[in-house]
This record gives sequence, C-alpha cells and structure tokens, in this order.
Amino acid sequence: MRLWILLGSAVALAVVVGVLARLHPPSRLVLAAGPAGGAYETVAQDYAAILARDDIQLEILETAGSVENAGLLERGAVDAAFLQGGIQMDISRGEAVGAVFFEPIVFLVNEAATIPRNPALWSGLRINSGAPGSGTAAAFRDFERAVGLSEAANTHLHIPYADAAAALLDGQLDIAVYVAPIEAPYLKAAYEEQGLRVLDLVHAEAISRRLEYASVVTVPAGGMSLDPVLPPRPVDLVAIEARLVVRPDLHPALINRLTMAAIELHRTRGIITDPGVFPSLEGTGLTVSNTARQLILEGPSTWHNWLPYWIAAQINRVLLLLLPFFFIVVPLMRLVPLAYAYAMRWRVWQHYPEIREIELDLANDPDGNALREMQAHLSELDDRLAALRLPAAFRQGQYDARLHVELVQKRIAEMRENARA
Repeated sequence: MRLWILLGSAVALAVVVGVLARLHPPSRLVLAAGPAGGAYETVAQDYAAILARDDIQLEILETAGSVENAGLLERGAVDAAFLQGGIQMDISRGEAVGAVFFEPIVFLVNEAATIPRNPALWSGLRINSGAPGSGTAAAFRDFERAVGLSEAANTHLHIPYADAAAALLDGQLDIAVYVAPIEAPYLKAAYEEQGLRVLDLVHAEAISRRLEYASVVTVPAGGMSLDPVLPPRPVDLVAIEARLVVRPDLHPALINRLTMAAIELHRTRGIITDPGVFPSLEGTGLTVSNTARQLILEGPSTWHNWLPYWIAAQINRVLLLLLPFFFIVVPLMRLVPLAYAYAMRWRVWQHYPEIREIELDLANDPDGNALREMQAHLSELDDRLAALRLPAAFRQGQYDARLHVELVQKRIAEMRENARA
C-alpha cells in the first residue's frame, strides 16, 4: 500500500511541476522600437523600466522604423514591436495588444515660406518625407495618394529627423514631415527653433477619411510649445494610431505585463488624448490578443494582489491545466486502493474455481482412484495458498480458503472410508 501512496504522490508532484514549468515565462523580451533617440525608442525605455519591476529584461532593438519592425515580427526575430498605423504585415504572424498612442502627421515649414495649405497643390517642393523603411516614409506615400499628389511632383529627401529643423532654417528644405507623438524628442527640439511653424492644412477631415487608418486630432494652442507658442491657435492634424504588436505564441504572462505597462503609460490624459482612450482595441488592423483584450476591458483580477504576476496573469490557464488533474487524476487515485485490494483478494479467489470443480466431481460418485487424485490436488492447492505472501489485512481470505480446502478434504476422506467399509 505504501508503494501505491508513494507512486500517487510522485504523479501529483510531477503534474504540479509540469504545470508550473509551462506557466513560468521567460525573463527576457525583445522589442523592435525604431531609430536611436526616436519616439518609439523613448517609449520603449519607459516600458523597460516598468517591466523591470517584475525582473523582466526588455531588450530594445534599434531599427529603421515600422516597416522593418513588421518584417522582424513576421520572421519571428523579435517578440514585440511598435507598428505605425497602416503598416501591413501577415496577420498570422502578429497579434495586437492594442493601439497605444496617436502619431499626428506634422508638417513643419519656415515661418516665412508660402506653402499652400491644400497639399493637393504642392509642386516642385523639397520635402523631407522619411528614410526608407521608416513609418514616416510609408505614411507619406499613402498621404500623397490620398490627396491625389504624384510622388514625382516634388523632390523627396531623407534628412535625419534631428537635422530637419536646421535644414528648414537654412533653406535646404521646404517641408519637414514628422509622423510621431507630439512629445517626440526631435519634435520638441524643432518646436524650440525660432522661425518655424506648423503648416495648418485645410480639409484635414476629408484627408483623414481618404486614409482608412487615420483620424483627426486637435492640438490646442501652445500644445507643442509655449515658448514660442506652437501652434499659435488650435490646429487639426491628421493622426495615425501606433500599435503594440506581439508574436502570437508569446507567453501570456509577458503579454499581460506588456498590456499592464501600456495601460499605465498611455491611459492618462495627454495634449491630444483624453483619459482612457488608450490602449484601444479598435482600428489595429490585426487580431487582438485575448489576454490583452480581457485585461483592457476588465482590468487585472483580484488574484494579482495575492499571487505572483505570472500565475495571476494566467489563472484561467492554471484552471484549465489543473481541471483534468482534479476531475480525472484525483478520482483515479481514489480507485488505486480499491484496485490494490481487489488484486490482493484475487490472488486467493483465483483458486476457488479449482475447489468448485472438485466439489462438482464429488457429486458424481467418483471411484477410489479419482478420490485419491482429488485429495492430492487439494493438498497441492493448500500448499499454494499457504505460500501466498499477503498483507495482514488480506490474510483472512487466505485462511478462509484453506479452511474450505480442509472441509473438502475431510469429505473426501469420509467417502474413501465408506468405500473401504
């Protein structure tokens, strides 16, 4: 019996260890951000600080931008990435945590420049429209198509964002295009430059409706800078929603932590965002992770206050893994003692058919030779029963069987005595 108890305990322990091994997440996460010093890289640093609280190391991968990020995700080279709205990727290779912040399309120009406010009229201009592989370049190509502007109508340059403001002031550029959060470091630096202004486009609403993934945000006066005041009056800007995307097979506990970080960082009120707008499950263009969806809609469960995050984040998975144990393994373990008892009794019961056969033969009035053979058979049965090594709890059945054999032997002895008489 002790052997069965030890075996059952070992099985239970193995199940628990197996469940915990599957639940425990990796301690390292690779996030594709963007160029060093850019908006995505800055936001990624904030994520890294939050994830570090749970001893999760976030490795921030420097990239050219959203287009490269999408490719890295599709190849499985990274665990997560920031993707600008409108950037296409294989939907089977990525799931959205959600849209996390607005990225307005900002057009900075020299204050003295006479640039048409209707972008459909732009012609012969020098436009800094983003480096190849960047989200800015991809978004501006879509912007051109939306307003009916030919790519060949203007000259496109690829000056680094940090140098674009100086190029505007030096007359090397007519328009510098930025697709970034209002608080992006290079945009903040550009706002501080005297002699620059934000080009206030007309028909922003109409343009946004021609871009499936765009919307309109209003930047209040002074929203970009208070000294100088930029913009000097409220401005409507076409804006894109940046998305946080993960591999579909990323550990649910890590998705949970990324989602919690997104909620902490992006749910607050901003210059162009009302509280609670982000993270958003709408307009991602991708399947939204079920883990992220539940957390954004319902918030963290009460288990987060009592259990390690990686268990609390997967409480449903824990239950799914343990339910078979409780409903299958535990009942089976309750059957073990019954099976053991049956096996011990069967070692005795298996001899009864032979005893019964001899009793039936006795009813047929056997001759002396047959009686001797039966008596010899019973003696051999008794020896086998006596040789059984049974636990004390099951020896009563052994004794009863031997008594039965003894009674049949006495009957045979009486029959032989009567035959001699």
